[in-house]
Amino acid sequence: MNPQVVLLVICCYFLLLFIISYVTSRNVSADTFFTGDRQSPWFLVAFGMIGASLSGVTFISVPGEVGNTNFFYFQVVLGYTLGYFTIAKVLLPLYYRLNLVSIYSYLEDRFGFWSYKTGAFFFILSRTLGSSIRVFLVATVLQLILFDSLGIPFWVSVLITVGLIWLYTHRGGIKTVVWTDTLQTFFMLAAVVVCVIMVGNELNFDSVSDYVTAVSSDPRSQIFNWDWKSGTNFFKQFISGAFITIVMTGLDQDMMQKNLTCKNIGDAQKNMFWFTTILVFVNLLFLALGVLLFLYAETQGIQIPTKTDELFPLLATQYFSPFAGIVFVLGITAAAYSSADSTLTALTTSFCIDFLEIDKRYPVEKRVSVRKKVHIVFTFVMFLVIMVFHWINNQSVINSVFVIAGYTYGPLLGLYSFGLFTKWQVKDKFVPYLAVFAPLLTFAIASNSEELFWGYKFGFEALILNGLIMFVGLYLLRRK
Repeated sequence: MNPQVVLLVICCYFLLLFIISYVTSRNVSADTFFTGDRQSPWFLVAFGMIGASLSGVTFISVPGEVGNTNFFYFQVVLGYTLGYFTIAKVLLPLYYRLNLVSIYSYLEDRFGFWSYKTGAFFFILSRTLGSSIRVFLVATVLQLILFDSLGIPFWVSVLITVGLIWLYTHRGGIKTVVWTDTLQTFFMLAAVVVCVIMVGNELNFDSVSDYVTAVSSDPRSQIFNWDWKSGTNFFKQFISGAFITIVMTGLDQDMMQKNLTCKNIGDAQKNMFWFTTILVFVNLLFLALGVLLFLYAETQGIQIPTKTDELFPLLATQYFSPFAGIVFVLGITAAAYSSADSTLTALTTSFCIDFLEIDKRYPVEKRVSVRKKVHIVFTFVMFLVIMVFHWINNQSVINSVFVIAGYTYGPLLGLYSFGLFTKWQVKDKFVPYLAVFAPLLTFAIASNSEELFWGYKFGFEALILNGLIMFVGLYLLRRK
């Protein structure tokens, strides 16, 4: 690929983002960054959330993971539908009724100060790690196809990446993100559709039925795994998918902040239902692309990379046409930024509201300057975490994201479940200690599960165990 052409495409892409940022950040108030003035059209939120949910991990890792675990990931996606239904019917009404800016404020009302701070801390920890991994994946690809040829080291390219995110979000915040995510989702989905068509042309497909036949007849398209000992067993994956959705969307300030910018609860629920429907089909499209990529590599005698995450970038940049390569670059760039920009905004929001209590402790005229400083700090933190992961990464990125979620979101799952489904109060000052103990015990059990449970291997359902331990601990700490 021509580095100059790639650079031109990326520059034009960011020019569009900055235009949107300029338009949406005019006439903003001190609270616009956090709430978007609660005027976002629900259909824009729904479409933009697709890009934020998928990110660069889905764009690259899901097609690559087909070579390792077939279509088993789709079992997790089916579980998403149950999780999103729960969010729409249980959590969204709660958040709108309490008129929350940070969803973790609920924990203070329900349990007390330390529970509230614990919930906010675990969100910040989990989102910082998870989003940094997503950006790391795409930054690695951009480094390979662009920055290496320009003689720019990895740390500089990452600094440029997070710096650009800061530039177009630092004024409008979530109001800007709702609109930029819509644009980025469009580019990402257009890119994957174009790639599917171009791979099909290379494989001499003449109709849609050729695509369907090729994918469905390939052994890698197996969706269901009924082996109860396997980490990809259907029931494990489905239930884990539901709980992953509840914690990574319903208990996540990043994803819920977009929903809370809708005008009312009805619009927010419509957004959630349409978003869920589209997301299922989009994930199936990514998995189908994975099969097509492996078929193409095999017919062309191309060696499959050891890390299957690298298959799509390899083919797109070295074997496909220059146009396909440019489309790929545009797609992964959009995928990366649609996730990272909203995460950076949500981290700033949570820290300002939950820890600095900016709406209570600072006058209106000073809130903007405080918020901007926090925004810069989290931009730098994301940069540091990406660099650390660059030094230690040794497994498929999509698995890394869910493994981290299982341990960092578990305490949140236990806290919210106990709050919503019981009427007990707890000894609030002990909650932070319990929130540290639950993931550690989960890790110890999951690491030795095959010896403890007759060959049963824990997968993503470690999240459920983590939440259960937290729930039981809260029960033992209840106040009479």
